[in-house]
Amino acid sequence: MTHMMFFGFGFCAAALAPRLQAKNWRLSASCRTPEKAAHLQAQNIRPVVWPEAGAPLSADVLTGVTHALISAPPNDAGDPVLASAGEALASIAGDLQWLGYLSTTGVYGDHKGAWIDEDTPAGEIGERGQKRVNAEAQWRAFAETHNVSTMYFRLAGIYGPGRNQLTSVVNQTARRIDKPEQVFSRIHVEDIATILAASIERPNAGRAYSVCDDEPAPPQEVVAYAAELLGQSPPPLVPFEAAELSPMARSFYGDNKRIRNQRIKDELGVTLAYPSYREGLKALFEAKDY
Repeated sequence: MTHMMFFGFGFCAAALAPRLQAKNWRLSASCRTPEKAAHLQAQNIRPVVWPEAGAPLSADVLTGVTHALISAPPNDAGDPVLASAGEALASIAGDLQWLGYLSTTGVYGDHKGAWIDEDTPAGEIGERGQKRVNAEAQWRAFAETHNVSTMYFRLAGIYGPGRNQLTSVVNQTARRIDKPEQVFSRIHVEDIATILAASIERPNAGRAYSVCDDEPAPPQEVVAYAAELLGQSPPPLVPFEAAELSPMARSFYGDNKRIRNQRIKDELGVTLAYPSYREGLKALFEAKDY
């Protein structure tokens, strides 16, 4: 039986899980608390309670696992899953048919708004992006050492049910920050699940994929469209220089690029359900998923 181990069961894993269950896969997922374990069990997912960060994972826990998805973010020391579960994963390397690492488009750095793809040399990379670059390198070394078919999914800004600009407009937390020529790429969580499922069907060891929609867009434009759908006036424009942003939020504006997604179409045969923010937000609005 095919058996997926989710290292971290967040937004993306939760979107992929029902698709695998529909094909009678066995699913397991790591978690920290008894409450999260009960939540997983209610979804017919075997919880692997891992209460202590950094504690080694027993190899016995991974018996029968054939696929693994890594979604935990790196820390200052590197990838926490590899540090804690690397030996356990190595012990089942011969059985692993597919390993997916969820990275970010931050690994591309800044390109001053130019179009790029997976083969474009990186621009200036910020601290968060560099951590992802380092984590990808760690997983590549692991894959080469243990001959594990590993793919890297560089995710743009993720949105979906309950996590989108409609939600922020309704909650009055939306902001329209104006930084001329700034664009961001984004991707609906269901399209992420489609891309991951397609890679599982067509694994290409060592391949990296830009996971984004067709239309990079200014963030203030997306907020304005969400407000229009809701029949509300958009928040006022705030110049970037005058915006009171956290260091984390401000760092996002340090990268400006337009990312091509042709590889997911050519190699994985993916057709995006939501090729731009307009289709995605309209569908969420009609379903009242905000």
